[in-house]
Amino acid sequence: MFTDKYMESNILVIYTGGTIGMIQDPATGALTPFNFDALYKHIPILQNFNCRIDSYCFDPLIDSSNMNPSFWIKLAKVIEENYEKYDGFVVLHGTDTMAYTASVLSFMLENLNKPVVFTGSQLPMGVLRTDGRENFINAIEIAAARAEDTPIVPEVSICFENRLMRGNRTNKFNAENFNAFLSGNYPLLAQVGVHIRYNHQHILKPNFRKLKVHLNLDPNVAILKLFPGITENVVRSILNIPGLKALILETYGAGNAPTDAWFLKALSDGIAGGITIFNVTQCKGGSVEMGKYETSVQLGSIGVVGGYDITTESAVAKTMYLLGEGFSGGQLSQMLQTPLRGELTID
Repeated sequence: MFTDKYMESNILVIYTGGTIGMIQDPATGALTPFNFDALYKHIPILQNFNCRIDSYCFDPLIDSSNMNPSFWIKLAKVIEENYEKYDGFVVLHGTDTMAYTASVLSFMLENLNKPVVFTGSQLPMGVLRTDGRENFINAIEIAAARAEDTPIVPEVSICFENRLMRGNRTNKFNAENFNAFLSGNYPLLAQVGVHIRYNHQHILKPNFRKLKVHLNLDPNVAILKLFPGITENVVRSILNIPGLKALILETYGAGNAPTDAWFLKALSDGIAGGITIFNVTQCKGGSVEMGKYETSVQLGSIGVVGGYDITTESAVAKTMYLLGEGFSGGQLSQMLQTPLRGELTID
């Protein structure tokens, strides 16, 4: 029988930086990093949980706008080194690039059988109307939740504004509202109200295999967002970046793009030169359907890879991961279209 009880769990809170970890200094009024050694003093309600909460703070902390693959590797190593000591992990992270980090961690942590819950806030923890306190408490409860001694959400997720989403299905869509994240193509994993209602049918099941952490990421990836009036110089300048191995092509609607001869020739030349082009939609919901309209038929004919309903954030993360694992050419294209961590749906 499923239960959302958090009995005798050990949780590691990992603070990377970001708004949620800031608190107002009573003397100066300035915002300073939260002292996680005094966690129970700042949030005494946490003592009501029947679990031990430890913390790990990166030094130096990093603003999420400065997030990069080398930091993702450090974060994955922290989880790897502490994996057997804890039942779940809560990662406090700035909101701007949280969807990228949650996506890439989902690929780096193969055979993940424990919760890794990302959360953050729009207002600092030390501000009166902060959303950070509730986000943090909810994330702790979800990371600690077990059913018959098995974690209820054994995957990388984002907990924000009373909603739990698969990490590699999200994007930040609002810079001001507390409801800042969207999972446009995948149902919520849970909703938090009086009770936490888990959507068990949508949560990845544990496979009980040994965790395998992948630490090789190849950042030779670029994003090209199409817009009306885009010029040949712009397209070719991106495709001619030295060392570029893959291009995330953000197309219109269901994967549509201009049919101008110069545009198709530029993409075709890039593919012939060894660049994999991954077609994702600019829309926050919906899927790339190569060949549905005439404007996408020719993309498929020259070898552009359709991304189905994957997000741009997840497409970037997955491509860096697969390139780091040594995939290229046809193998890379095949793996990009294969669901690995629940990141895309193939009809």
